[in-house]
Amino acid sequence: MNVSRRRWPDVRRVALVSDSHGRLAAPLLAAIAGVDLIVHAGDLGSVEVMRELRRIAPLCAVRGNNDTPRQWPADEAAQCARLPEACVIELAGGALAVVHGHQWPVVATRHQRLRAVFPDARCIAYGHSHRRSLDCNDAPWVVNPGASGMARTHGGPGWIILTVSPRIWRLDAFGGPE
Repeated sequence: MNVSRRRWPDVRRVALVSDSHGRLAAPLLAAIAGVDLIVHAGDLGSVEVMRELRRIAPLCAVRGNNDTPRQWPADEAAQCARLPEACVIELAGGALAVVHGHQWPVVATRHQRLRAVFPDARCIAYGHSHRRSLDCNDAPWVVNPGASGMARTHGGPGWIILTVSPRIWRLDAFGGPE
């Protein structure tokens, strides 16, 4: 697996998003203003999505199953091809691992398998299902923010704000089903 590694020790508020499929929901853009970092867990759909997010904060994005050069506009294919399959980000107090999740198609074992692949992470963020999930009973945490675009949002676009410090990490989920 192609894993990018990054360090952002001064970041305190991280927006976790996924599955925008070429279009971000307006409520999301307004709500994540002021975060220090945006993490997109795949299926971006276009370079324009990356541009919109980078206007708000630095972006770390991974490739989803729909992020293939042939599925993106021809003039954006090279940027799509450069997206890593996974990213591990060193933050204050631990690591955040990011992957799309389609690599583990069996839903019943996906969280277990993610934990096996990224055992040293404090939190693993993934997408693919378009459904929010906050699995924080075991370590590492495994979370899915739900879809941030307009496709298959299952009750509305969703996102998670991860607040980090050297000792305490907190997750706040927004949008999505009421």
